[in-house]
Amino acid sequence: MKRHAFIIGGTGQIGYATALELINSGWRVTISCRRKTKIALNLIGKGVAMIQLDRNEPNALSKALGEGIDALIDTAAFDSLHAEQLLSLQDKIGALVVISSSSVYRDNAGRTLDEAGENGFPNFPEPIKETQFLVEPGPKTYSTRKALLECRLLVNPRIPIIILRPGAIHGIYSTHAREWWFVKRIIDKRSIIPLAYGGRSRFHTCSSLNIARLITFALANPKTGIFNVADPQALTVIQIGQAIALHMNYKGNLIPLEIGDAYGKSPVGWSPWSVAGPFVLDTSKAQKEFGNILTTQYEDTVDEICNWLVSESHEDWHINFPVLASYPMNLFDYTAEDQFFVRKKE
Repeated sequence: MKRHAFIIGGTGQIGYATALELINSGWRVTISCRRKTKIALNLIGKGVAMIQLDRNEPNALSKALGEGIDALIDTAAFDSLHAEQLLSLQDKIGALVVISSSSVYRDNAGRTLDEAGENGFPNFPEPIKETQFLVEPGPKTYSTRKALLECRLLVNPRIPIIILRPGAIHGIYSTHAREWWFVKRIIDKRSIIPLAYGGRSRFHTCSSLNIARLITFALANPKTGIFNVADPQALTVIQIGQAIALHMNYKGNLIPLEIGDAYGKSPVGWSPWSVAGPFVLDTSKAQKEFGNILTTQYEDTVDEICNWLVSESHEDWHINFPVLASYPMNLFDYTAEDQFFVRKKE
């Protein structure tokens, strides 16, 4: 009998890639989502079952799991309430995979990604291991809530619990499509695309395909652990831009600028990967445990992502990419860019 996996958040970039990877590996897969979408219908057409579910409704998730499943993959757990919910269902779950975030790390001086604009960018070791200091768990920020989620899940678990800390995730069906920063500029025929920090920023990317593959291998012999997950190489912003430009046949220029403020206080050249220092993850623990499985390079995915973004470009990107739209600055301040280059010529 096929093993059965249940994915919470099955129509997001991680859930979609994981559902397909598990199906191709011989699993039976059920995804949950709040409503039927074209993404859900796409997965159904590939043999995935779907349940409409609001996990916050009392007992809804328990009922959806029925008599039990072999693996639960939660791509949408964010706080201690979700941790308590998952722990209460351990008798129905063979193994649990939860997506956390690499933003839970802090440097030796206590500086974090969440507060980099106020306290300066963290000075992380290169690369960052899973043993690096963490933010203080609590309800304050996205990262502290993720840290609290991790802590609560790992208090005397009765089943294998696998926690993944991905880098800057990329893949189709993302609500945080960082590539849109380049793609929209190319669509809008911007002849110059400025890049802060000299284009040297490295905010380690992570393909949803690498996450899906790690989940599939981890579930073959599940054991409790925390693992960084990221692409084989931590590309610079200019290398990311060059990969996108090549696919989209962009004839303009990527211009490195020796300027940059934490979190875009000066928006010219500030992209969703722009960081003042390297943020590079050590994935050797996952590679040692599961083998050389994190093999999808950023360049391997860029064609599919760009094609998807172009297909979505006629719609309101603020609605389609709400996480990107929530950034506290104008990501497409063309007036500021034009004025910057006019001043530079004077």
